[in-house]
Amino acid sequence: MIRVGVIEDDPHSIDRLLSHLDRFQREHGDRFHVGAFRDGADIIADYRPDWDVLFLDIQMPSVDGMTAARRIRQVDSEVIIVFVTSSPHYAVSGYEVDALSYLLKPVTFASFEQEMRRVLVRLQQRTRRELLFTAVDGAHHRVAVSDILYIESVKHRIEVHTLDADYGVVSTIKAMEAELAGDGFMRCNSGLLVNLRHVTGTEGNDCRVRGGTKLPISRPRKKEFLSALAAHIGARGISV
Repeated sequence: MIRVGVIEDDPHSIDRLLSHLDRFQREHGDRFHVGAFRDGADIIADYRPDWDVLFLDIQMPSVDGMTAARRIRQVDSEVIIVFVTSSPHYAVSGYEVDALSYLLKPVTFASFEQEMRRVLVRLQQRTRRELLFTAVDGAHHRVAVSDILYIESVKHRIEVHTLDADYGVVSTIKAMEAELAGDGFMRCNSGLLVNLRHVTGTEGNDCRVRGGTKLPISRPRKKEFLSALAAHIGARGISV
């Protein structure tokens, strides 16, 4: 699933872009996970390199798009940035943040569709590690490792929780831990393997993952888990 962020302070412009994304999905068969932000400050406040493409308005009241893009590039060199602006001259510095291009307001579907085609070509040129597995019902699935929130041991199987869906798999936490070694996963207790990139914070003996789910951190694993989380956040150069 392609993760798309729309950062725009004007409600009408947000609605227009969301409408274009919805139409593009219907007409082209692509699937998007979409998030909307009202200011550059909102996207950089708790930024994690989880997005595939950002449609970023340049003129915003608190943190403008160019400033936000510079901050984002400090921790994410891969996300595709497309500026959205009412004045072309504001986008001339896009090369500084490796922006793919810009869209001129009001954004028509024709121009949006053309730009999305370019975005998809760029995404196809990137390599994304994927996990292949067979669910308990016999169906085969291919899931991007970066989309996995956490993996949970449930009786004699595991549940793989992703941004898009949950999958029951006949396997073990130990086997999945070995499969995902080096991908930023850490056990918070004996039955939960967490993708550190989706941890949004900790509170007492719990950690929060994207979407608001709270997962218990066991006493024996707390020190190691928090140390791994701190190292992961430090490596990304961001703060929780």
